[in-house]
Amino acid sequence: MPSLNFKLSFLMLSLGFIATVPVAAAESQEDIERIEVLYRQAYRGDIPAQSLPQSITVIDKSLLQDNALTRFQDALDFSASISRQNNGGGLWDSFSLRGFPGNENMPSGYLINGFNGGRGFSGHRDLSNVEYVEILKGPGSALYGRSEPGGTINVVTRKPQKEQEGYLQLSTGRFDQHRVEADYTNGVSDNVAVRINGAVQDYGSFRDHVTSKKQVFTPSVRIDLDDQSALLYEFEFLKQEQLFDRGIVVLNGDFNTVPRSRYLGEPGDGPTEIEATGHQLSYETSLSNDWSFLAGLGYRDSSLNGFSSDAELAAARQSLFDDGQTLTRQRRYRDYQAEDTSVRFELSGHLTTAGIVHHLLLGADAYDYDLYTLLSRFRGPKGSYALDIFNPVYGGTATDPAPLYENKESQQAWGMYLQDQMDLSQNWKLLLGLRFDSYQQEIQELLKATRSDKKGSQLSPRIGLVYEVNPQLSFYSSYSEGFLPLSGTDYAGNSFDPEQSDSFEVGAKFAAAGITGTVALFDAKKSNILTSDPVNVGFSATLGEATSRGIELDLQGQLTDQLAAQLSYAFLDTQTANDMINLEWGVNVPAGSRLVNIPKHNASLMLTQTLALGSVESRLGLRVNHVAKRLGDSVDNSYMLPSHTLFALSWAADLDQNWKAQLNVDNLFDKYYIHNSYSALWTVPGEPRSYRMSLTYAF
Repeated sequence: MPSLNFKLSFLMLSLGFIATVPVAAAESQEDIERIEVLYRQAYRGDIPAQSLPQSITVIDKSLLQDNALTRFQDALDFSASISRQNNGGGLWDSFSLRGFPGNENMPSGYLINGFNGGRGFSGHRDLSNVEYVEILKGPGSALYGRSEPGGTINVVTRKPQKEQEGYLQLSTGRFDQHRVEADYTNGVSDNVAVRINGAVQDYGSFRDHVTSKKQVFTPSVRIDLDDQSALLYEFEFLKQEQLFDRGIVVLNGDFNTVPRSRYLGEPGDGPTEIEATGHQLSYETSLSNDWSFLAGLGYRDSSLNGFSSDAELAAARQSLFDDGQTLTRQRRYRDYQAEDTSVRFELSGHLTTAGIVHHLLLGADAYDYDLYTLLSRFRGPKGSYALDIFNPVYGGTATDPAPLYENKESQQAWGMYLQDQMDLSQNWKLLLGLRFDSYQQEIQELLKATRSDKKGSQLSPRIGLVYEVNPQLSFYSSYSEGFLPLSGTDYAGNSFDPEQSDSFEVGAKFAAAGITGTVALFDAKKSNILTSDPVNVGFSATLGEATSRGIELDLQGQLTDQLAAQLSYAFLDTQTANDMINLEWGVNVPAGSRLVNIPKHNASLMLTQTLALGSVESRLGLRVNHVAKRLGDSVDNSYMLPSHTLFALSWAADLDQNWKAQLNVDNLFDKYYIHNSYSALWTVPGEPRSYRMSLTYAF
């Protein structure tokens, strides 16, 4: 049953939403000119997507809503270029793009309206205020700075509009999952528009004892200063509570060692709590018909703290390998805090010299990032603080965890970038980009009283060439280099050198018979790649250099007037490029080893059929996701996760002008599958067949 706090939050949000409707209705009776407010995105300039030497996938709001998605991580499954990674006990979003994962002990990085949103610990990003998600594939360091070579993901939020619109949605589903979501926007004067949205949810799960709660609140306001200039302020608040969950154990390759519902932690640990707040202030102005200026300031703080009881991974300490029944555990406490401030300025426009049109983008940005991480651990003798995996009796006692490490990290960086895409002729476009970054990093390991300082600078070039055969067909190629400073230290307290990367890509963009698509071939390399240290869990270690080569195909469009389709497929050949012998692990990782959680084949298909049932218009959707087998442990090449193919159905009906009903069924055939893995003792199973029903009032 929903908790009292959930019911109160539900009631307050519903009453607050309903209270705005009479006022809005009264205003809607006035004769007001309806104007849609458009927003300029940073790092864009005035170049059409078709003319960029880059593959871009957009996951829009209608796709998210038709599939009843509420989590950012789930939305990324529509792109076959993205694979799920270790998600920190189920507490954050973690993924790889084009086969390159980030730091397994940290959430994955992404942008929110061009500002960094992935640094720190902001839990599961909610989709209640998301307009669309851009997946900008390929290296972006020459423009966005300090990014992974696989690409950059940018979340674009819903913005205030001067025309009234909104909705209230109530949802319920299997495993006692309940949610209320609301959104409202309107103009409050001729030059001010506001938007208020958010969600409250109380979720059970198929996992024994594992529950979660989340509240998000994301208001925003836009002020038109004059006909050419505007200010936009956006606020984010998130609170998430969830029991830390490492998943199941797999012995001797048997994925049915225990039921997928079996929880092997300690319910008495209580939920891990995450809180995050974010602020974004943006200024945009049109200097002329050809030039515009953007400036922005972003601030985000986040925290994560709580206890967990995790399976001991060191074989010499694990009783499970002796009797196949007794799981030795460690008890841990985490106290993580992050604070991130960033600023950005950008000038964009075009001019003509010697008959060549130059689409110019000039900018500068900087950030100040502070990270505090305290990990405490109780690690008793072999067989102590144990659990019978077949007949678990919870409530075991453990000594209070003692600090394992305590780090204070500070990063400061600034960069400048220049990009010029030249229209050499009607068909040929040449893109040249260059970015300069300077950074410094200080890490203090307080327990060992050590300090590590790094500073450096980097030039990141980018070159691209586009040949537009006609408006429906273009070919492109691009090359780029990049780098990314890495947070944290290894077990010895040493900081990591920045990741270095380079990437080459060729592709084609096309449109025919109502279908648009992109096909791309890429070859990328990254050095100083990090992986998790399986002996000193909680620490990272350098795996050396890795390469990723692959083919991607993305298609979308109308097959008939009533049938729409979206297809994404990726072949990824991702592997280590050098032998690596780690004396601490006592393990040799040979060149050519696969990277953890990366399938060679990944595919997503979405079909949506529009139906008319009497006077009721509805949409019936079929979704198919296929993930090939993957490596499940970075130092054990024999542990492979099986492939799986999942089917989902969706049905949404517009009952009248205001009311919509919806039913979604995921994992239709109740397939047993694995989401991600850290090791055979930390393997996360996927959800069984589930359903969600929702009722929406929109206006």
